[in-house]
Amino acid sequence: MKYGFIGCGNMANAIISGIIESGIADKNDIIGSAPSEASRERARIRNGIEVTRDNREAAKADMVFLCVKPQMLPLIAAEIKEEIKDKPVVSIAAGKKLSDLADMFEMTDARFIRVMPNTPAMVGEAMSAICASASVSDQELEEVIRVFSALGKAEIVPEKLFDAVVGVSGSSPAYVYMFIEALADGAVECGMPRKQAYAFASQAVLGSAKMVLETGLHPGELKDMVCSPGGTTIEGVRVLEDKGFRSAVIECVKACADKSKLL
Repeated sequence: MKYGFIGCGNMANAIISGIIESGIADKNDIIGSAPSEASRERARIRNGIEVTRDNREAAKADMVFLCVKPQMLPLIAAEIKEEIKDKPVVSIAAGKKLSDLADMFEMTDARFIRVMPNTPAMVGEAMSAICASASVSDQELEEVIRVFSALGKAEIVPEKLFDAVVGVSGSSPAYVYMFIEALADGAVECGMPRKQAYAFASQAVLGSAKMVLETGLHPGELKDMVCSPGGTTIEGVRVLEDKGFRSAVIECVKACADKSKLL
């Protein structure tokens, strides 16, 4: 199978790297297009793929990935709609529903797959949500799942839940970075060198997330395992509860999802 990428930005390059490194396809089976010579050159150097300025050339591939900003889609649609007939098209454009894509490309029976990855795709630890139009075959959907599983984890999610996905995984890396920074700031205040504080805080978050994923235990149960009676951890938990930590996070996710609906 040949893969074509419209757009050669950070996320496109992460997806391409995942495809190549996982052995799904060879670099010679991938072509990327971008208007910027600098973007094309970065993609060529990083992944060794063929690059072009002509979006229509990239759209001739067997599976096409739309990795452009949402506002660029109408222009892209006018350029490539003839080339993408009768083939699966994957869009990672934020906020654009399957119905929006069908309208823009004037293709009611198009085989669109909508995917929402997140930035940890750049280090192979993405969480990607996937949904597809009714005309997409099971085989095509499995291929898309395979591609995004090469970047981390990928799951089928009903499109009506994509706004929730924005809050819980799409935007949440920013909030996790804030948490890591705050943990490190606390350690620095207690005398730890900043570089070391970032290492300890980051590894603690990484290890804790891995515990949730690999043990299958409820996060609350894992929390209780750390909280010894009258100990340091339960004292910290008490302070977080007093400051409204959980409520703040819930409201943050809800606000993010609400904003996504408006987009």
